[in-house]
Amino acid sequence: MYGGDEVSAIVIDLGSHTCKAGYAGEDAPKAVFPSVVGAIDQMDIHGHGDAAENMGAAVEIQNNAKSLDSEKTKGKCKLYVGSQSLGYRRDHMEVLSPLKNGVVVDWNIVDNIWDHALRECLLVDPKERPMLLAEPCSNTQEQRERTAELMFEKYQVPALFLARNAVLTSFASGRATSLVIDCGGGSTTVAPVLDGYVLHKGVTTSPIGGDFLTECLMKSLEGKGIRIRPRYSFKKREIRPGNLQAINLDFPQTTESYKVYSQRVIASDIKECVCRAPDSPYDESAYANIPTTSYELPDGQIIEIGSDKFKIPDILFNPSLVQTIPGMESFAGIAPSIRGLPKMVIDSINKCDVDIRRELFSSILLAGGTASMQQLKERIEKDLLEESPQAARVKVIGSGNATERRFSVWIGGSILASLGSFQQMWFSKAEYEEQGASYIQRKCP
Repeated sequence: MYGGDEVSAIVIDLGSHTCKAGYAGEDAPKAVFPSVVGAIDQMDIHGHGDAAENMGAAVEIQNNAKSLDSEKTKGKCKLYVGSQSLGYRRDHMEVLSPLKNGVVVDWNIVDNIWDHALRECLLVDPKERPMLLAEPCSNTQEQRERTAELMFEKYQVPALFLARNAVLTSFASGRATSLVIDCGGGSTTVAPVLDGYVLHKGVTTSPIGGDFLTECLMKSLEGKGIRIRPRYSFKKREIRPGNLQAINLDFPQTTESYKVYSQRVIASDIKECVCRAPDSPYDESAYANIPTTSYELPDGQIIEIGSDKFKIPDILFNPSLVQTIPGMESFAGIAPSIRGLPKMVIDSINKCDVDIRRELFSSILLAGGTASMQQLKERIEKDLLEESPQAARVKVIGSGNATERRFSVWIGGSILASLGSFQQMWFSKAEYEEQGASYIQRKCP
């Protein structure tokens, strides 16, 4: 119910890896697609400029993506949003992300992603629907006000609410107080939630997320001479009945960012199908002779994954393992300063008041796409039992349903926006026009 009418709110969770959108009150989002876009400079489309100019334009696009002011890219680039659009290779198409460390750096791209979710995926008119948006715990006041301005000014939504990811995950599990471990694509965040509010003093983050693990797996496979061929770079031809051969295709105008994106899609699938968290800290000699697991690449090549299926997930617990992977030297310098998951949990709880620590230890929630990895819950619980105070009763809770773990933030938003008791919490358009965008800090604490 909203404003006396039975209208379902729209819930959008724009994560660093995927965007999830759907109707409040439903069990899962209707639309799930990548949070990146393909961008082609208009000069390339019309055939102007030589190769050097095209290269300069690509660099300019990338620089613009890093800027908070996205007016330079607005109208100058043609953007392609959604799985199907990104799956189709185009000359000079760069793959750009609107987020950096979970924070929006290009509002023009975000605007296009929201527009795709609302008008092309959900087929709704945003003027008729209240909107609940999930946001990271690190979101600044400036970012929240910019979100409110865009939603009320461009989309003309009747009402808006911004909710922290950790709070929504907690609500999805039916708890008002918990410690949320959100293993997302771009980072891992540990956040304590007390009575529906994030305790910001206890929030700890790590740059190691699902995308970073995928990158480590790709580099490790390359170091072993295994080359992942993007799907666009070959076609299959039947040379004998039932026998297919991959024929190389040459597309010299393909950008490096699109090539890497296409390779990461395949490497991410390898990670999800094969990798699992080891029962104990990874040791090179102990895992050297374990049985390998076969995986067939899109071009028909069958590869064998050995110790990497345990080593890559263990980076979450021991970031210094990155130093042993060829090609990851740029990260090796800061790896020793990054804490592993159990240490992050202990540090987060220790920053909270003493009287709630016991409750946080007994309500540790596991969420995010990377949290769906096999044996991750059991390994976290085992390590925490060894490192936590003796009096603590450690309990890590992770849904047995991978979909619920992956979409826990969105599901929490779906539950919250459909509650009758929540209806007076909306930040309405009338309040926005009267109080301004800064009022959202009071309406959405």
